[in-house]
Amino acid sequence: MTDQTTPNADIKAMSFEQALEALERIVDDLERGDVPLDQSIRIYERGEALKAHCDQLLKAAEDKVEKIRLSRDGKPMGTEPLDGD
Repeated sequence: MTDQTTPNADIKAMSFEQALEALERIVDDLERGDVPLDQSIRIYERGEALKAHCDQLLKAAEDKVEKIRLSRDGKPMGTEPLDGD
């Protein structure tokens, strides 16, 4: 059962792929235009929450991206942040 005080609480547990798929379904529903206004508002708000979750997951992934440092002979010798100085 969904907690009625926080209708989007389940979003935090979603993977990026799950959240993106749910967001795509919402966009499709809204584009069809056959959803009642009150439901459109609710699913739009859920879409905003899904988008924010996707953005957060992408930012976390970007922060983890590293580049491999190579020695003069081309062998890996460690990593450093992708945008490091």
